[in-house]
Amino acid sequence: MQSADAFRIDVPEEAGIAHRSVPPRVAVVAPSLEILGGQGVQAMALMAHLRSTGYPVSFVPVNPRFPPGLGWCRRLPLVRTALNEALYVPSLTRLRDAEVVHVYSASYWSFLLAPVPAMLAARRYGKRVILNYHSGEAEDHLSHWGRLVHPMLRLADEIVVPSPYLQQVFARHGYRSRVIRNVVDTDAFPFRDREPLRPHWLSVRAFQKHYRVDVVLRAFAQFRQLHPDATLVVAGYGPEEARLKALAETLGTEGISFVGRVEPDNVPALFARADIFVNAAEIDNQPVSVLEAFAAGLPVVSTGVGDITTMLRGGSAGVIVPCGNPAALATAVRELFNDPGRTRRLVANAREEVRRYTWTGIGARWDAVYRGLPG
Repeated sequence: MQSADAFRIDVPEEAGIAHRSVPPRVAVVAPSLEILGGQGVQAMALMAHLRSTGYPVSFVPVNPRFPPGLGWCRRLPLVRTALNEALYVPSLTRLRDAEVVHVYSASYWSFLLAPVPAMLAARRYGKRVILNYHSGEAEDHLSHWGRLVHPMLRLADEIVVPSPYLQQVFARHGYRSRVIRNVVDTDAFPFRDREPLRPHWLSVRAFQKHYRVDVVLRAFAQFRQLHPDATLVVAGYGPEEARLKALAETLGTEGISFVGRVEPDNVPALFARADIFVNAAEIDNQPVSVLEAFAAGLPVVSTGVGDITTMLRGGSAGVIVPCGNPAALATAVRELFNDPGRTRRLVANAREEVRRYTWTGIGARWDAVYRGLPG
């Protein structure tokens, strides 16, 4: 654990910035882990690290718990949204006690329903607003939502994104942003050599159409024709679940395990048991699951959308395959078995790459953002 002095930054007087050795009070506005997803996982990890370094941190969930007896509302989308907003918006009065408001953001309606009310409330209370935008759909969002997005983005004192990919998207639309990578706890994912490599695939993605878990299923079916002992663990849930399970039934479910929603504390065990991580997303940014695979020692085979090509170092830290091509994915996995030396190099480079996403690498960057220092 780091002390509060670990983030003490001495600023020259001529910089025109008042130095504070005491960290500012930060309020984090983000999904709780009742909604399993990258934003919630990142928010929880960030708050834990901040508290360990002496930061006073409060949390305002964008998905407050419903009162007893109203759980049925979650089954009705419009009713669920109305009740959620009725509980969420009043809870934003808690932002008055903070000095900095850190708002996690996705895109489209989620942007309007969660980050926008938080930024408006923070502005009303005179707080410094940090918008932490994570969505791989940023280009479409910023291009086509016009007055529903651009005036709202200007409420933020600073926009922080996890990848150069998103920084370039925002720059094309006239916004300056700062890159601070996602954080992964490498200690939670102990590294293990996969030699010899076993045909044990792992997919950890939400069941959303753009993550193309269907491509993974089709690729696995092709791969299993030559490796009948192969297995595929599919972790996730979402609106595509019924369609994906029906597809698996058509392709043949032998060797496939749908394990549903996996709580964060149980995710490392999934990676520990697997040998190959696969991802077929056609829209993405900087998936934490790829970083977790890096840390655990799994070779990664993935499409190169969003920031993934950068994460995979252009192919030297993982295999990049085209979108929507099950045959290419199956072939890429097969080639890992045929070239153990290459697989070993990919894993070594990935292990080196993931060090850039640890708290040691990014903690001081968040401290500079909260204190209003240049990055």
